[in-house]
Amino acid sequence: MPRSERSPLLLAGLLAAAGVAHFATPRPFDATIPRALPGSPRAWTYGSGVVELALAAGIAAPRTRAVAAKAAAAFFVGVFPANVQMAVDWRHRPAPLRRAALARLPLQLPLVLWARGVARNEEGRS
Repeated sequence: MPRSERSPLLLAGLLAAAGVAHFATPRPFDATIPRALPGSPRAWTYGSGVVELALAAGIAAPRTRAVAAKAAAAFFVGVFPANVQMAVDWRHRPAPLRRAALARLPLQLPLVLWARGVARNEEGRS
């Protein structure tokens, strides 16, 4: 299978794994929810897990891949504030945890570009 054909499935797998993790171990995700959001952090954790699972399913299916990949790019932009919140909240944690929280920030850009690339490749096939 060529790389361009694997890329959507790898992205779908990443989103599916993240979505499952939101339900399997929600507590770490709760801690990243910006306090300014209304409602309970757990509701946001579960909600974002559902969104990630739906995006994974949409990207895995060729008919919905382009739209779902665009939505995934928007989702990655949308969850960036949670990563910022985590970096701020973890600034006094041990150095390895601080570095992990900070490392998440620039990783959002490749995820956005990956999802956009999947969408663009799929649209090019149409």
